[in-house]
Amino acid sequence: MYKFLENNKKDQRIKHIGAKNLILASKDFMKIFCVGRNYANHAKELGNQVPTEPIIFSKYSTALLKDNKDFYYPNFSQNIHYELELVYKICKNGKYIDEKFAQNYYNEVTLGIDFTARDLQQKCAQNGKPWEIGKAFDNSAPIGKFVPLDSLATPEEITFSLRKNGEVVQQGNSMDMIFTIDRLISYISTFFTLQTGDLIFTGTPEGVGAVSIGDTLEAYLGDTLLLKTAIK
Repeated sequence: MYKFLENNKKDQRIKHIGAKNLILASKDFMKIFCVGRNYANHAKELGNQVPTEPIIFSKYSTALLKDNKDFYYPNFSQNIHYELELVYKICKNGKYIDEKFAQNYYNEVTLGIDFTARDLQQKCAQNGKPWEIGKAFDNSAPIGKFVPLDSLATPEEITFSLRKNGEVVQQGNSMDMIFTIDRLISYISTFFTLQTGDLIFTGTPEGVGAVSIGDTLEAYLGDTLLLKTAIK
């Protein structure tokens, strides 16, 4: 009887420690919203129709890869593609946000890469299944250092580019987005409460392509390097 009580107390203590660790880890949890086909030329290069309303999908906090850490090629795919995107951080909570007030809900931007297991994504799509396993897998969302929007000369017209092994492979301008960040915030907040720290990956311009082990990717906001990751 005493032994049972002793073991039970031990089990409860382990559960408490586990719960405490989960609470500590949760401080980094946020929603990561992503937008598909938000640049007309990218939609066309993949043979897709240009959307008439935003296409929204999600990644998980475990997809984030920070501090210019290496990306390790997963063994479940043979065709990982890079997709460079502007990423905005939500700065306050909101729901049903009117587009004209959306600018009050973000004040920082960075660059992120939406790594995509294209073979898995296409297989899932062909079978009419959700393609989260091709988009939301661990470390599939490297992000760079955030920059205050008020530090940019033209925050409404942001140029960005991606270099693979020193060669420019993608170039974009926020003015070319089909749906602006304000429109996206209004649309997303219709369905989901936006909270401080949530991220919005706003879609990729044309020029997506495959990576191989040994490649190095560098993402530039204007002429400033914000993100670098090596493929291992």
